[in-house]
Amino acid sequence: MYAMSNCLKKVCILGASGYTGAELLRLLTNHPQFEVSAVTGSKSAGESLTALCPHLQGYEGLRISPETDTAKLAAECDLLFCALPHGQAMRILPGLTAARMIDLGGDFRLDSAAAYETWYGEAHSAPSELGRWVYGLCELNREKICTASRIANPGCYATASILAAAPLMQHELAEPDLIISAVSGLSGAGKTLKAELHFAHAFEDVRAYKIGAHQHIPEIEQALNTITRAANCSSDNCSSGKVLLSFTPHLVPMTRGIHVTLIARARPGVTQDMVREAYDTTYKNARFVKVTGAPSGTKEVRGGNGAKLYPVLDQRTGKIVVTAVIDNLVKGAAGQALQNANLMFGLDEGLGLTQGGLYP
Repeated sequence: MYAMSNCLKKVCILGASGYTGAELLRLLTNHPQFEVSAVTGSKSAGESLTALCPHLQGYEGLRISPETDTAKLAAECDLLFCALPHGQAMRILPGLTAARMIDLGGDFRLDSAAAYETWYGEAHSAPSELGRWVYGLCELNREKICTASRIANPGCYATASILAAAPLMQHELAEPDLIISAVSGLSGAGKTLKAELHFAHAFEDVRAYKIGAHQHIPEIEQALNTITRAANCSSDNCSSGKVLLSFTPHLVPMTRGIHVTLIARARPGVTQDMVREAYDTTYKNARFVKVTGAPSGTKEVRGGNGAKLYPVLDQRTGKIVVTAVIDNLVKGAAGQALQNANLMFGLDEGLGLTQGGLYP
């Protein structure tokens, strides 16, 4: 039977049957301080967790609880992860009494209820909560995360894009009009079956979608504008405008991975050495971010919590080009959530995340 140890932190996962929930469970099997005490699901309630996720070891005897038990389970745990689709968390989480919560969906990432309605297509049911949840991009918001009780985990595209662009905004090396082309594996679209995700449709096909309309656009702009305002406050350069992003995502026929290509117009006088120094400085203490000397592929980070960035100045065009790769289910979701949880509890942020990527 599944048994809890009294000295470990009790973890509850809402929505454990989805891709992100299952990835959290996989990572938590290696965590020395956290132990899963409860999981919930809608259609899978009552089932054995290992029957639903046979690839997971160590959860024998743990059954999926119905969503009607959420309030009770939240009150009994030390940490609650919410892996529900956007639109559900904002109706559930504000009424829970869990000591610490991390939402992996998009309901609390934006500061504006109007922006949420514009980009997510529905009114926010808990607008007073917006701005109260700390944005959980560990490498750029570590101090606030360490003292937070509520974390809004970043989106997968947003994680890679913000990491790619942040040093340029911090060091005022580029104009704020940015262009990003990004590709994602099919798991980024979630587990719900859709026609465009059928094997026969997606295999041997690359397709753009939500051009200029993806819900991660305001999230990326919001984070980068926060960085830009901070940079302007500490310098005499007042020419920086508001970050404006042109973002084109694509689905590609692979299971995991995100590859982002950022193009930004360099400011006069910027050199390759300045660009490289900016990235090395920004991420010198970032355990999971590596600035490389050549472009990386998604297989280099598959299954791990790493992010690999390659910045280069195209001197002929005056553009800075940055590539970034992450695993959308790990650094783009479950891994970053666990990294956030470690920081919230004052633990080594790498606990449970020491495994490298999977190859081939």
